[in-house]
Amino acid sequence: MPYIPQSSYPGAPFWQFNGHLQTLAPSLLRKIDPVPYTRQRITTPDEDFLDLDWWTQGSERLLVLTHGLEGNSTRHYIQGMARLFYENGWDILAWNCRSCSGEMNKAFKLYHHGDIEDINTVINHALREKAYQRTDLTGFSLGANITMKYLGVLGDTCPPQIQSAVVFSAPCALESASILLDRWDNQIYWKKFYKSVGAKMVAKEKDFPGSLPVEKLSEVKEWRDFDEWFSAPICGYRDADEFYEKSSANNFINGIRVPCLLVNAINDPILSPDCMPVELAQSHAHFHLETPASGGHCGFMLPGSTYAWSEFRALEFCSESRR
Repeated sequence: MPYIPQSSYPGAPFWQFNGHLQTLAPSLLRKIDPVPYTRQRITTPDEDFLDLDWWTQGSERLLVLTHGLEGNSTRHYIQGMARLFYENGWDILAWNCRSCSGEMNKAFKLYHHGDIEDINTVINHALREKAYQRTDLTGFSLGANITMKYLGVLGDTCPPQIQSAVVFSAPCALESASILLDRWDNQIYWKKFYKSVGAKMVAKEKDFPGSLPVEKLSEVKEWRDFDEWFSAPICGYRDADEFYEKSSANNFINGIRVPCLLVNAINDPILSPDCMPVELAQSHAHFHLETPASGGHCGFMLPGSTYAWSEFRALEFCSESRR
């Protein structure tokens, strides 16, 4: 399917003149009326739990939303997407990754960029419980990577109800994205993520003594250190190299058999050029890639609009796509 270099995104408000402002402003300033979710807790196959937030109206169509690193179902990009799709007749399921719903999960395992077991559990549960005729997926950042890997790994065995997927700001080449995160002008993101996930490593060590080298937290100098000492072992990988290889969605896109649109902004401050898989899009029957010049990371705000362009783009793609 096509690579789309000429995006329909018209650009951010004039004062958001670079990728950092386009990333940070929506997170800090965007106001979305809270979605009136109904929470459901389900048990995973390994006896842990996941918290699912539903907003339903008896529709036969469901949108499943997956948030980004250290996000949750209340993030602006989740609630904005949920509201627009609900207004257009869809039921909504915004699920929270392990440890992200306000309560630490029970198992040693945490969520990560390459974990597709939990999204598989969520989708199978939703399809059993509600018998939806159509289910579409959207994800952001980490959630975008998870969504694409899930579709790629399942391939032809993907549930027939899943008709399309639209994902945004995916770090689908994790090693190069982690290197970019170390850059001096990205320290605001580095410190934010490190403080949050570092605290979770300490909590896991308390629950599972001797499982993690928390004394090394003070020695982390670059993001690869964290992935080597913490991400890899807690996610069940040998080392950072195996974690990057087996978690990067780029390595699984070839298997996708559902119409899937990836939107990554060229000026996204924490995505590397490797996260723009142009050749894959040009030769793949189901994978679309759109690369707006601007938009930042999970930004895509529009002047004078309650909704972000990403939300209109997702609705457009899902409304037009079918397997």
